[in-house]
Amino acid sequence: MTVIKQDDMIQSVADALQYISYYHPLDFINAVNEAYEREESQAAKDAMAQILINSRLCAEGKRPICQDTGIVTVFLKIGMKVQWEGELSVADMVNEGVRRAYLNPDNVLRASILDDPAGARRNTKDNTPAVIHMEVVPGDEVEVTVAAKGGGSENKAKMVMLNPSDSIVDWVLKTVPTMGAGWCPPGMLGIGIGGTAEKAAVLAKESLMDPIDIHELRERGPQNRVEELRLEIMDKVNALGIGAQGLGGLTTVLDIKIKDYPTHAASLPVAMIPNCAATRHAHFTLKGEGPAHLAPPRLEDWPQITWDAGPRARRVNLDTVTAEDVAQWQPGETLLLSGKMLTGRDAAHKRMVEMFNRGESLPEGVDLKGRFIYYVGPVDPVRDEVIGPAGPTTATRMDKFTEQMLAQTGLLGMIGKAERGPVAIEAIRKHKAVYLMAVGGAAYLVSKAIRSAKIVAFEELGMEAIHEFEVEDMPVTVAVDVNGTSVHQSGPAQWKARIAEAQPLTVR
Repeated sequence: MTVIKQDDMIQSVADALQYISYYHPLDFINAVNEAYEREESQAAKDAMAQILINSRLCAEGKRPICQDTGIVTVFLKIGMKVQWEGELSVADMVNEGVRRAYLNPDNVLRASILDDPAGARRNTKDNTPAVIHMEVVPGDEVEVTVAAKGGGSENKAKMVMLNPSDSIVDWVLKTVPTMGAGWCPPGMLGIGIGGTAEKAAVLAKESLMDPIDIHELRERGPQNRVEELRLEIMDKVNALGIGAQGLGGLTTVLDIKIKDYPTHAASLPVAMIPNCAATRHAHFTLKGEGPAHLAPPRLEDWPQITWDAGPRARRVNLDTVTAEDVAQWQPGETLLLSGKMLTGRDAAHKRMVEMFNRGESLPEGVDLKGRFIYYVGPVDPVRDEVIGPAGPTTATRMDKFTEQMLAQTGLLGMIGKAERGPVAIEAIRKHKAVYLMAVGGAAYLVSKAIRSAKIVAFEELGMEAIHEFEVEDMPVTVAVDVNGTSVHQSGPAQWKARIAEAQPLTVR
């Protein structure tokens, strides 16, 4: 009989969540680096360089890889011979561990969890509760897998009930392009097959906890249908040419993970969940010998990558930029932004539009005329930081607000991650505005460009409050120009054609 103390479980969960907030799994880093070395698209190569540099900075500074520090998912396999010492339920122990991790003053993590999701959507302020999956198994130990999943990639999860005769590969290839780039490729696709609808979704999520091993599988060859599917889907998804950050390139996915389960004769449930460039998970076992210890990786295991936009970049002063200046910017061009910008995400946009609809003026300090707004919900600063990690959020969530914002504020441009949808692109074209893309998965690197930060409105919204940032040489890409030309449409189309011309070469 193994006795596991309540405090050991709590501390182990808290330590694991801190650990994964700033340490990428090394298998992921190696896979991104290999893709970086192989990549032929300059835009995609630049994006992966920023992801790798950001990862090393986070490992050195012990600060979050991404400003979206995720919703916590925990998988527990509890041995039947385990006895617990303490008064809390297992779920309460896990949630106390989450609370301690996210409120740690040395590395504050962003609280993103809202209760009453269909109503008031109030922030719980400590990122609880976690999503917990428990299984009782033979044995006298507890196996724990802890993950933190960002909203950008989680929102791209897909699920379908196929007919048994339908092709899983065809459904994946039809579905991946509809996911856009908001899941911050390159990453992994987790696929769950079988069981029931909810079982397939859990299988897909759990599959993402496994290490990247597609190259080992390719070398030894598949031994069953699931392994054949992994290789086939890997090659065919990469042949779509979506590329890093959706900019077009050779690598969209680093691995395909699949778990399956017996299902009803009339059913073929399939779920697909992407993991983003902020892949975060850790595994530990409790045996009644105290809290788990996760050994830190060696910094020398990170590749030495440098990135400098150099002479390719256009420097932009946000305090003096004009509509005439913006009209000269070309799709795919790299800009280095300096000066002041405002921030605003979903909740702030919703509130501003409601104020417009009531005929009210925006709060003092929120004058958007001729300015840029950055779609971001930053992490709180610690120690001498101006602001914590502050990478972009998925821009398509603001699409429905874009026409009214441009029409009623005189806003000149927007900054976010991934593509814009047709409605937003048309509004950008109509108002001769511009959309700029920052790299998702490089939040700490972006924060290094922020020289000052202050909240100017809606402080009660927490991380969704409107800030004013002053930045210096913040790197972005012109993703939609004043004519409505989108690099997220042209880039993947170009690379899909180039890859097709290179067939039958294997695209990994």
